[in-house]
Amino acid sequence: MSKKDDIQLLRINYLRGPNIWTYRPVLETWLDLGTLEDFPSNLLPGFSDRLVALLPALVEHHCGVGERGGFIERLYEGTWLGHVLEHVVIELLNLADMPTGFGQTRSTSQRGIYRMVFRARDEQVARSALAEGHRLLMAAVNSSTDGPAYGVPELQGAVDRVRAKVDECYLGPSTAAIVAAATERRIPHIRLNDGNLVQLGYGAAQRRIWTAETEFTSAIAEGIAGDKDLTKSLLASCGVPVPEGKIVNSVQAAWEAAQEIGLPVVVKPSDGNHGRGVSLDLKTQAQFEDAFHLAARHGSEVMVERFVRGHEHRLLVVGGRVVAAARGETASITGDGKASVAELVETQLNTDPRRGPSEDFPLSPIRIDTDTAILLDLQRQGLTPTSVPATGHEVLIQRNGNVSIDCTDELHPDVEHMVSLAARVVGLDIAGVDLVAQDISKPLHAQGGAIVEVNAGPGLLMHLKPAEGAPRPVGRAICEHLFPVTSDTTGAGRIPVIGIAGSAGTHSIARLVAWLLQLSGRYTGLACRSGLFLDGRCLDASDCTHWEAGQRLLINRAVQAAVFENGADTILRTGLAYDRCQVGVVTDLDGPDTLGDFDIFDDEPMFKVMRSQVDVVLPEGVAVLHAAHNRIVDMAPLCDGEVIFYATDPTLAAITAHLASGGRAVFVRQGQVVLATGSSEVFLPGLDKLSAWQGRHIPTAEANLLAAIAVAWALGISLGLIGAGIEAFESSATQTGKAAR
Repeated sequence: MSKKDDIQLLRINYLRGPNIWTYRPVLETWLDLGTLEDFPSNLLPGFSDRLVALLPALVEHHCGVGERGGFIERLYEGTWLGHVLEHVVIELLNLADMPTGFGQTRSTSQRGIYRMVFRARDEQVARSALAEGHRLLMAAVNSSTDGPAYGVPELQGAVDRVRAKVDECYLGPSTAAIVAAATERRIPHIRLNDGNLVQLGYGAAQRRIWTAETEFTSAIAEGIAGDKDLTKSLLASCGVPVPEGKIVNSVQAAWEAAQEIGLPVVVKPSDGNHGRGVSLDLKTQAQFEDAFHLAARHGSEVMVERFVRGHEHRLLVVGGRVVAAARGETASITGDGKASVAELVETQLNTDPRRGPSEDFPLSPIRIDTDTAILLDLQRQGLTPTSVPATGHEVLIQRNGNVSIDCTDELHPDVEHMVSLAARVVGLDIAGVDLVAQDISKPLHAQGGAIVEVNAGPGLLMHLKPAEGAPRPVGRAICEHLFPVTSDTTGAGRIPVIGIAGSAGTHSIARLVAWLLQLSGRYTGLACRSGLFLDGRCLDASDCTHWEAGQRLLINRAVQAAVFENGADTILRTGLAYDRCQVGVVTDLDGPDTLGDFDIFDDEPMFKVMRSQVDVVLPEGVAVLHAAHNRIVDMAPLCDGEVIFYATDPTLAAITAHLASGGRAVFVRQGQVVLATGSSEVFLPGLDKLSAWQGRHIPTAEANLLAAIAVAWALGISLGLIGAGIEAFESSATQTGKAAR
């Protein structure tokens, strides 16, 4: 069979927020299959066999069949290559340790043109996976002709490139664990930089983290923790056992301090971390020169302190409570009379599957040629990396740095008290406390144990992925520290978010709702077509019905409520700016004539677009729907929360049926606004007949007024304030606010 032309990637669009496909960010790609439109998978000789041989885990993809092997079944029966590309990309992401299970491929009105999407936690990672998946797919299509060979080495190269992009672009494991715990509690997050600075929650309800540091982590406490001599002094004054120590400025001074303290001792930098520059169990003067210079390279000052015998431990304190503990172990090799020390390290230690170069591994590879502390320990044993130990001779390679065995359940209450006290004395809300003890199931004083360091911004990986023992939910502990669990946690990290979707009157509704929120005492942000506003002050006079403008509101710590105007174009091009909302409004399904670029030409696809606003309403939230449109009424069952219908005509079937079932509705009767709950009705106080109101104000469509009133009602704003606010509202363009000075 002749070589097939490449599938063309016509347009790639990253949808950052909830969209027509899913609640989560996705990468949407428009594909042109070209001549391959006439060749589904079953008409390409050997293609399916080649693809499954390369990616055997495709058997785990359920696809539309809904069970294991579902995609394989579709592949051999015959499916179009846009669909196949979707699954290839998903599998590459799985192999690169960024698992995803969501993807869809849909045909368009043009023959051979498809829209393919897949879950994308990070845009650059998703683009990398798409490029590699496209290359793999075309190689599998053409490998029976003169196309490029594509085998296991090429696949591994593709996976490695995607994984490298994950390591480069995605959150580190500590930050990701905290974000995942927040997501479990429905707390939204916004990444604030390319690293690990993350905002949890929106607006005034937010908290910020930077890896394992939080906005409650003080600079003073960090400064204290970075000065080991000061830390020990403070701890000792509070009765916390610490090893005696002294700052020195020369090798001779170090030796003199060691004699004063009593051998053996430790020499280490006074402000180092991660065990760098630390030499343990020094007993002779000859060992001090190299140890002193090693410590000096890793810190501003050198400290000599008493050597405490026992195992190295790291305990994690969060909010004054010990939530995890890990124990270290020494690393050693056993000679065979043939291999050198360096060779034995590679065969006996670095082959351990728990060791690896990235943060995903609980243990790091041992680099004997570059680790000065290891070289010093070898020297003390009369060895070098090239030495050949005798058969059965055990050689100590690494004294510390292997803290990876969970021992949380062994913790003695006295040890827990001392460790939490140490964190409080330093002033850290999250601390990694290093202690040395023979057995942490016994009190420290009784065994001569001591706390040797208190660290800010501790790593969490040893607790998330211990080499031995059970993982600990430390991300959840930090999340609960930032957002304490109470009897009512439904609103943790959230402010009232109101989304208004449609094309008719959305601008007026958004401005009126923002005005009523301001009157209710909330510092309110508004993103609409006339600009970006903070509590009535205009920050940007351009059209702000897009994702970036919305994020500006949600990042602002002053914002207590946020209102968003959303058109169909916003949802299709970027997705909604928020993950969920307290109130979602849909006014109409107009505008398909302007959306040809998205293959939308009539009302039915518009339903799928606008329902996105209803889909994101929180279970404790409200959808406000225009009852005059039957297809909008059909969105009511899609809402996780309550529904309020509005319309000028109270006799509409949707309203009467809704009220009969005890629901709420807003409508007009005898020229006045009525708010009804079941059979109970009340006129909106403080407002005359609408005809009189219209005569005193710039005319506003009655349906728009009703929608805004329904939103305010849903938000719990008092009816008296709603009526007074509408009376005071002026619908001119200047009402929203003042230009920023």
